[in-house]
Amino acid sequence: MDLVIRDAEVVDGSGEPSYRADVAVEGGRITAIVKEAAAAGCLRPTATRVLDAEGLVLSPGFIDMHAHSDLALLRDPDHSAKVAQGVTLEVIGQDGLSYAPVDDRTLAEVRRAITGWNGHGDDIDFTWRSVGEYLDRLDHGFDGEGIALNAAYLIPQGTVRMLAVGWDDREATPQELDRMRQLVAEGMGEGAVGLSSGLTYTPGMYAKDAELTELCRVVAEYGGYYCPHHRSYGAGALDAYKEMVELTRTAHCSLHLAHATMNFGVNKGKAPDLLALLDEALASGADISLDTYPYTPGCTTLVAMLPSWASEGGPEAILARLKDEDTAERIRHHMEVVGADGCHGVPIEWDTIEISGVTNPALGDHVGRTVQESAALRGETPWTTARRLLLDDGLGSTILQHVGHEENVQEIMRHPVHTGGSDGILQGDKPHPRAYGTFPQYLGRYVRELGVLGLEECVAHLTSRPAARLRLPDRGLVREGYRADLVLFDPATVAAGSTFEEPRTLPTGIPYVLIDGRFVIEDGRRTDVMAGRAVRRTAT
Repeated sequence: MDLVIRDAEVVDGSGEPSYRADVAVEGGRITAIVKEAAAAGCLRPTATRVLDAEGLVLSPGFIDMHAHSDLALLRDPDHSAKVAQGVTLEVIGQDGLSYAPVDDRTLAEVRRAITGWNGHGDDIDFTWRSVGEYLDRLDHGFDGEGIALNAAYLIPQGTVRMLAVGWDDREATPQELDRMRQLVAEGMGEGAVGLSSGLTYTPGMYAKDAELTELCRVVAEYGGYYCPHHRSYGAGALDAYKEMVELTRTAHCSLHLAHATMNFGVNKGKAPDLLALLDEALASGADISLDTYPYTPGCTTLVAMLPSWASEGGPEAILARLKDEDTAERIRHHMEVVGADGCHGVPIEWDTIEISGVTNPALGDHVGRTVQESAALRGETPWTTARRLLLDDGLGSTILQHVGHEENVQEIMRHPVHTGGSDGILQGDKPHPRAYGTFPQYLGRYVRELGVLGLEECVAHLTSRPAARLRLPDRGLVREGYRADLVLFDPATVAAGSTFEEPRTLPTGIPYVLIDGRFVIEDGRRTDVMAGRAVRRTAT
């Protein structure tokens, strides 16, 4: 064999009790599992390399069901932010906005629109236009050597609408809807695993349910799933969840709810209401899953807080409205008094909005402060500070939004259809620590320290359940014949190193990570191995 991992405590991803075993790897796959080999006195597998795993848990590689590494995978060959956590596969193309399918016009627009998520991309050669070409580019990676870890792709509905309709707040014509159906079918046929939406982001939020249903029908034909960032996580959260359940039920499409939270004061303690809604749908035969990150604050861009009418027409139109005094005052009134749909129908509380990153270095003194704190230092109103920041940073500022509730986070992560997703935005001077800490945070804080989940159950949430949603027939479990995407961690010490003060600190207690049977983390350090590839939708 190439490798034998000896005397590991195997938590195999199924949720069943762990067992002690030797695990052999050859040709990128698990070739033998010998349980209790030493105690049984049986013949033990041998290999070119034998790794003593005494005291370590061996599990399948973790699958990040909600990632924003669309450009980072092409920019950063190290990508330790995720690899060091034990992540071996990320699902990108999230929240309805990404870089394929595009044409020249749309590519320029989407690059501008999500600068806060992924940077300008000036260091990227955008040689692709279709979904298939983007996946091919991931396969090639750096000089033909691949990428740091595996990646699956969701077709971004907002980008599709940008291509077919533009940035207008109106219903699509029949011809435009046909074009969107065609784009989704092409993307699914080229290997995408489903469709994402950002229904609080323009232009995807302008789509009515009938339009989304038609696109979901196409996704269902290919065996994919719909992954919406739905229309409200605040004042209308339960209605927004119900809308997505009914929409996908009509389309006969599987549903995966992105970063499923119940935020803002209006939803404190209301996680049971959400789970009751999901349980009723599951009992009636719906195919539903969800992902969460184990933190209370959210993270997005400052421009996302604006009302949707102020975002119609795209980035240049937004900037023009912000420069106009009368229009800017209307925007302020909607945000501070009415409750803009960009802020989930809740009047914005500037003391909950922390600036986490800027693209203009001259604005760096805002980072780490709430908008209210920055305004106080400047002797001006919070809206004046926010407006100036949007204009001076070209809409590129990212924020942390401190509006979550710990009891809701814990209640939702216990649900049987729950999976883990970091929603990790890697941009900014002070990013959300979830980008570097989600998976060890689950294992260290919520398993070992708080006991919210048992170890075997938590590992299942992070491995086999997301693999099942992605319809991956040979990942997510420690089984003979499965791909050797594996993690070895110390259950007594595994922990997130990242904090809100030091968000880019790597985790502890994860000494080994393998992708395709090759060490990408060895003795706690990143190797130069680039074992990742695009993972395309399978027919079974």
